[in-house]
Formats: sequence, C-alpha cells, structure tokens
Amino acid sequence: AGHLIDIGKIPGLEYIKEVGGMLRIGGRTRESALERSEIVQKRYPILVDTAKVIADPIVRNLATVGGNLAHGDPGNDHPATMLALGAQVVAMGKSGERVIPIDKFFLGLFRTALQPDEILTEIRIPAPVEGSGGAYVKLERKVGDYATAASAAYVVIGTQGFVERAGIGLTNLGPTPIKATAAEKYLIGKKPETAALAEAARIAAQATEPSADRRGAVEYKREMARVLTGRALKKAVERAGGK
Repeated sequence: AGHLIDIGKIPGLEYIKEVGGMLRIGGRTRESALERSEIVQKRYPILVDTAKVIADPIVRNLATVGGNLAHGDPGNDHPATMLALGAQVVAMGKSGERVIPIDKFFLGLFRTALQPDEILTEIRIPAPVEGSGGAYVKLERKVGDYATAASAAYVVIGTQGFVERAGIGLTNLGPTPIKATAAEKYLIGKKPETAALAEAARIAAQATEPSADRRGAVEYKREMARVLTGRALKKAVERAGGK
C-alpha cells in the first residue's frame, strides 16, 4: 500500500531567485508568492498570466508550483507554460539529485518521470533574453475552473526581426500537456507577422487530442486551441517588442 507523506515542514523549498542565468523556483513555493513576486512580474509575465488563472485566491495561497507540475494533470496550468519556456525539473531522492527536462517529465495521464522515492524540489527556467516574450491565454467556463483549452507561447525575436526560438504548450487538450513541436519549428526563421502566427496556431491545434466532455466537443476544443494559440503568440510577440 502507498503512504501519504506531508512534506510541508521540509525547510528550504520556498524561494524565487535568479541564479546562473536561470529563474529557480522552490518546489513548495505558493502560487500566490509567484503571482506577487517582483522579479516574476518584471521579467516573467507569462508566469503571472499562468498563476493568476489557477483556481481562486484561497487555493493559490495554499497550492504550490511544484505540486501543480508533479500531479501530472493535463488540466493544470503550469505544465504548458513550462513546456513553452523549456524549463527543467529537479528531483531529489535517496539516490541523489537529478535534473529532468520538462519535455521528458510528463509520461501519461497523472504520470510523471518522478520515481516513487523522489520529490520535486525545484523548477528551473532559462532567464529571458533580449527580444523574448511569452503569454498564457486560457478559456474557462467560469473563474477558477479547469481550462476548456489554454495555450502558452514564448518567442525570441532576433535583431533582424525573425523568430529565433519558439515554444508552445497546450493545456487540457490530450492525456498529457502538449508541446506543439511542429508549430514551434514552423515559426523558426519566420517574421512574426499575422499570417505566420495564424499558420503556427493552426499547426498547434492539429497536435491536440481532446476528448469530449461537459466543457465541449472535440472539434470545439481543437478550434479553441487554434484561437487561443493565436492570441498567446500575438501577445508574446508584443511583449518581445516585435509589434
């Protein structure tokens, strides 16, 4: 039988700091702390976008960033954003510490790469570079609900005005959070203009595997994936200074 272990009193797992070109977030950092962090508000607005649409203020005062990821729920909001940002997860167990790329972390519905004897101790996000911007856009039936669909987008626009890097993550549109790799690759080398962003959004929607439920039919969710990805990309480009 499994055991329920409270890690609430383990010290040193609540922090938000930039070290060595990475934003490091302790696994037990509260969502509300992320939302209020000055460094996050100033340099990582996509994380504010994400945290502020998680549940409600009462939950955000209790829920942790690490828990949102470690649960492996495709309906949670942080996974898509972390996929778009190219984050890393730090796991600690009796064999020591290991760093897991976020695109290798989500293995299936409620299944992650964490071993039974490991806990998630830290999330690492590459610090923003010149010409970068990101955004998270969510459709929900009511405030605090799981997403009907949501999209996270991150772009780096070079000095010549072309996309040098792109990240797109999708929420609640398959059995795992989705990294829309084909759409990301499409954008590389393109100018971030309306037609290119629209085509990337269309390609991203093709990567989804939604299931019909009370939040909507399959085709509706796929269409919302396209619309929301387009909006997230547009906002990311604006934040990157591209428009």
